[in-house]
Amino acid sequence: MMVLRWKTSVRVQTRVILKTNLPRGWVLSKAKKDDMDSEISIYDGRWEIEELKENQVPGDRGLVLKSKAKHHAISAVLEKPFIFADKPLIVQYEVNFQDGIDCGGAYVKLLADTGDLILENFYDKTSYTIMFGPDKCGEDYKLHLIFRHKHPKTGVFEEKHAKPPDVDLKEFFTDRKTHLYTLVMNPDDTFEILIDQKVVNQGTLLEDVVPPINPPREIDDPNDRKPEEWDDRAKIPDPTAVKPEDWDEKEPIQIEDPSAVKPDGWLDDEPKFIPNPKAEKPEDWSDSMDGEWEAPHIPNPACQIGCGEWKPPMIDNPKYKGIWRPPMINNPNYQGIWSPQKIPNPDYFEDDHPFLLTSFSALGLELWSMTPDIYFDNFIICSEKEVADQWAADGWELKIMVANANEPGVLRQLTTAAEERPWLWLMYLVMAGLPIALVTSFCWPRKVKKKYEDIGPKKADLCQLPSKAALEQEPEEEKAPEKPEDLQEEKKPSETEVVIVEKEEVIGEPEEKSEEDAETIEGQEEMTKLSKSGSEDEMKDADESTGSGDAPVKSLRKRRVRKD
Repeated sequence: MMVLRWKTSVRVQTRVILKTNLPRGWVLSKAKKDDMDSEISIYDGRWEIEELKENQVPGDRGLVLKSKAKHHAISAVLEKPFIFADKPLIVQYEVNFQDGIDCGGAYVKLLADTGDLILENFYDKTSYTIMFGPDKCGEDYKLHLIFRHKHPKTGVFEEKHAKPPDVDLKEFFTDRKTHLYTLVMNPDDTFEILIDQKVVNQGTLLEDVVPPINPPREIDDPNDRKPEEWDDRAKIPDPTAVKPEDWDEKEPIQIEDPSAVKPDGWLDDEPKFIPNPKAEKPEDWSDSMDGEWEAPHIPNPACQIGCGEWKPPMIDNPKYKGIWRPPMINNPNYQGIWSPQKIPNPDYFEDDHPFLLTSFSALGLELWSMTPDIYFDNFIICSEKEVADQWAADGWELKIMVANANEPGVLRQLTTAAEERPWLWLMYLVMAGLPIALVTSFCWPRKVKKKYEDIGPKKADLCQLPSKAALEQEPEEEKAPEKPEDLQEEKKPSETEVVIVEKEEVIGEPEEKSEEDAETIEGQEEMTKLSKSGSEDEMKDADESTGSGDAPVKSLRKRRVRKD
């Protein structure tokens, strides 16, 4: 396992050098960029060891790029060089763009083990083996994987760029959260790039890099030249075509409409604009200073139909043909698109194992940024994925737990978003009101229908009841004395109901009335007391039907039948 000497994890005590305020093992560059003015070529960007601005983990500090619009370069040597052989390479570290990012990078460089590496001379042209990490300028969000591949014949190094990820990277640059970047390169020439332990890019070093690892077997002959007589025109003008005699190239594209007539009421002598008659010269107007005052012009109210010189509208000229050109025909002498002859590529090689890159012995940050306070932490270089995952669990996951614990609720997030974008309030109202409107539209008609169904059958009975005032106006002497038989008087069927009477002979005690019969008799008693309209003949008939004395008692069972 290759691990940097300094680890800004909560597990490790950081030793600080007072002069540079940097932990032991990190070295500031004193170099200058080439081909630049001395004032801007110096790597004078400041680095500090600080806690996160937000969501700090107690005791945890990281390496922070502090300066704006300055060149920064810092590096640290590994405990021993990493040699590409039969074990994977895993590079992992954390980045937090605490103030966002306008234009700048946060990538790392794995510096080649050349034997003459001096960290104080680290600058943009220092040899590196791999460059990996996020980079952004304008609206171009990138996640680099660049490695330098050595040509086995010429010895020249060429940069190979992995294909870009298929995911949107903007969130990782703008959400101001700590993100974990991981590169895994395997001895079988495959690679994976992960952000927050999720794969965002993967492929093979042989197929998914540009330019390809292996050059073509043949190349164009640089000495081959196109012959002068080579005709690569697929189409040519017909040499036998003749311009028609009636072809007039002088006819214009458009002409005045000959059928147009000047509208009635058109005023040829009236101007389209006149001075405003209501305008008055300002009191502070000075002719000597401001010139002669003129009233502002307004559209002429007399020009309702039109004013000024009338001209007919323009229409397409039916006689227009334009410039005559002969039709195109297939070129009988066409020889195709010329290309130089192919020759064997003198630099051809076939590298079927590009994983075997140049070993590296240091990690460096050589960056320029328009936004300061870029936070780095927990660099690790190893060969075991389990070690890198444990490193992430002890470092990055703690930061995520703290950040999630401090995350505002959904309501607070919506309010904050609306403060920046006021139009969101309207969207919130629409989203809140839509479910209410849908529920109301679906449920309200059903409730109304049910209400009318409940009160519908009772309407006929209620209409037949006399009012209380009418009962009170009747003379007291006309009230018939209440008799026990009245309680068993049959109720006349209403228009909507038919009462069917079934007689059953019962010996002994009458059987108990059902709930339906009890409700029927109670209704009859109330109707008898209110109406007082029963005749004596009807009462007698009721007495005869019910029977009396010691004879067997006949009970009445009544059923209500609703008329359809």
